[in-house]
Amino acid sequence: MDLQFELTSEFLAKLRFAIETQEDDFLRSTLDDLYSEDIIPILYELEIHECKYILQLLGVDIVSRILPNLEEKTRNDLFELYQPAEIAVFFNEIYSDDAADILNCVPIKMREEIIANINDTQLALNINELLRYDSACAGGMMAKELIKTNINWTVKQTIEEVRKQAENVEKLYSIYVVDDNDVLLGRVSLKKIIISKDKTAISEIYEPDIIAIETYTESWEVSEIMQKYDLETMPVINVQGKLVGRITIDDAVDVIKEQAAEDMQAMSGVSTRVEEDDSIFKLVRSRLPWLIVGMAGGLLGAAFMGLFEQKLIIIPAMAFFIPLITATGGNVGVQASSLIVQSLASNDSFEESTIKRLWRVIIVAFINGLVICTIVMIFVLLIGHPIKLGFVVSISLFCVVVLASIVGTITPLLLDKFNINPALASGPFITTFNDLLGLAIYFLVAGFLYRL
Repeated sequence: MDLQFELTSEFLAKLRFAIETQEDDFLRSTLDDLYSEDIIPILYELEIHECKYILQLLGVDIVSRILPNLEEKTRNDLFELYQPAEIAVFFNEIYSDDAADILNCVPIKMREEIIANINDTQLALNINELLRYDSACAGGMMAKELIKTNINWTVKQTIEEVRKQAENVEKLYSIYVVDDNDVLLGRVSLKKIIISKDKTAISEIYEPDIIAIETYTESWEVSEIMQKYDLETMPVINVQGKLVGRITIDDAVDVIKEQAAEDMQAMSGVSTRVEEDDSIFKLVRSRLPWLIVGMAGGLLGAAFMGLFEQKLIIIPAMAFFIPLITATGGNVGVQASSLIVQSLASNDSFEESTIKRLWRVIIVAFINGLVICTIVMIFVLLIGHPIKLGFVVSISLFCVVVLASIVGTITPLLLDKFNINPALASGPFITTFNDLLGLAIYFLVAGFLYRL
């Protein structure tokens, strides 16, 4: 396997030529040296019929690892080239949670036909059960494949059962302990199973303290719990307390990545989750609302400046420093809000009260403001402007830094309080607001010092 694989235009050209000339031996030998994760970006660069040709040369086990990680559009385009029975062959090797996620993205008719052609009856039942759950909850995240033992069994009975059940479980983290009604009671580690005598009862060695979640728990909460307690896997129970599945860390990481991507897009002023290859209409729809907000803020700023037109006529040099005032306010606000958004996203618990937190923000802003206004005062004097104008710009910048820091801190906290994505605070909203705030402070300070 090549750990340093790099997808180049030369490699793609050779691959396309080999597909066109049907050089199957060359294609197999080339792809056999790659991991499934390296094959996926290759498929994105090929035509859909070329993708199918490649997949037909790969083993079912490799294709089964590729399908869950393909983008939805590419995967669905591929499925259109296959018969449901052909697709079902791949599903025999895919975990139930991944299979359910894939089938949730295909038409209902195709979904039913694929499930009907799955050879493994238990897998088909598991997939059908998972399809009942919303993908944004624990039930939609969990996999049905797990290892469990009865509390009344011995270590020997458990080992025999593990050997049977482990055939369908690739990653074995824990053995869950249930009663005769499948109610989750705890877990037992593999180490205890190995070092204990055959006749030892599971009830004597199992750990009753176990963190479990209900099927209706939201996905973001699942990821936070697994992060907080550093869990590699977590059992899922229904309202009766029965063990129905498990969630592994890779599923939680997927949720964390999705949340991070959504927050990043929100901070950039993109209102809905989009990919670069989405339709032009969807891209426009996702970006236009916040561009309009920014434009509206710009128009308000222009109108606001119009109120102070006479001051600009009397002191034209003031106009030179307007971009400095607005840019500084926007940058300071985004800095402050980004730190709060990051803390909220990672579920960090602040030991200090809100008052103490704001006080720290003010102290930091006070120091930053002093440094910035001193530098600006020196610059204004060096380029030959009157000292009074230097005071106007410096005092305005100091006030802007302090107030923008406070606004940038409070805004995401308020949005989070009302269950609105706090990442929105770091986008055009906070920038536009601080532009207007900066202009207001600038002209008010100028009016006070110049007696205009």
